[in-house]
Amino acid sequence: MPKSARHKVSAGKKFDVITVPQNILLIRLKSIGDVVFTLPAVNVVRENFPTAKISFLTSQENAPLVAGFRGLDEIIPLDRAQMRQRNPFKSVPPFFSLLHRLQNGHFDLVVDFQGYGETAWLTRLTGAHQRWGSLYRPGSRWAYTLGVQRDDRLHHAERSLAVLAAGGLKISTLRNEFYLPATSLAEARAWLAAKRLDPSKPLIYLQPFTSTPHKNWPFENYLSLARHWQARHVQIIMGGGPADRPYLEQAQQLGCVIPERLPRLTDAGLMKLSNLIIGGDTGFLHLAVALGKRVIMLVNPLVSSNAGPFGHPEWTIAPPPNQPIADIPLEKLITTMGAALAETGSGN
Repeated sequence: MPKSARHKVSAGKKFDVITVPQNILLIRLKSIGDVVFTLPAVNVVRENFPTAKISFLTSQENAPLVAGFRGLDEIIPLDRAQMRQRNPFKSVPPFFSLLHRLQNGHFDLVVDFQGYGETAWLTRLTGAHQRWGSLYRPGSRWAYTLGVQRDDRLHHAERSLAVLAAGGLKISTLRNEFYLPATSLAEARAWLAAKRLDPSKPLIYLQPFTSTPHKNWPFENYLSLARHWQARHVQIIMGGGPADRPYLEQAQQLGCVIPERLPRLTDAGLMKLSNLIIGGDTGFLHLAVALGKRVIMLVNPLVSSNAGPFGHPEWTIAPPPNQPIADIPLEKLITTMGAALAETGSGN
């Protein structure tokens, strides 16, 4: 690990590398971006234990996403909404079903990349001999045999790697590679054909929306981007969710193509087929990086510290120091996009 990835380790016995685990459980429940950030760590675990069975516990909505992690053998989806219901007849049975599955998994090693109270309890309830965790709060130390104090100076992906390094795992090469199923890519191609998009022309995917409004660059700037590149015969896809529909209708009126109600991996296929992806600090942009795509991420370091494109800090654009993200100049992004399109061989 680089010097920047130094970490504090809580009291507890380190992993005995002589005892090779046969069953490993990795835990990260949410959100999309944070789950994607565990991908390099998953690959490190697989490289260290090539014959082990590796399972991944995640929220049900992220299970299709984790299917793109080639180092895994099993995905355990958790319906958190069902287990949080106040009616015990609806919440208790799925909890005991999960508990039975975790305890009967006979895990030798559990790694909790999230480190929240919920995941700390799940880690402890596995009964695994070795339980490693990222300590989001000191109070969760009891759940682990090896707790690593979270270092907020590290990139989010490096925080997961720091837990593995503390356990003695060898980290030689970092592979942030997401496997997109061929069926999802085929569905994306079919969708583009149905929308009459020309595969011979450049295609830009704009993702204006993040989980937090103050991380969003002004939407009218994205509309200006669309107008600029459409005038240069570049095709525009603009993504968003149901709550963003009033904004997306404006983009649709400009001739932008809007993916609606597509499966998550089909939408990922659209990014895979795009020449360039633009947006803020959002899970889909981080997924695009793992897909090997060229992205430009608009980030305010005061809000999204250490959450830029993993391995490519040069792909970020930030506002002037101590200024909001809205102060990123439109002209600067247009110039950067032109250079990025030229890199991909689709310059205009």
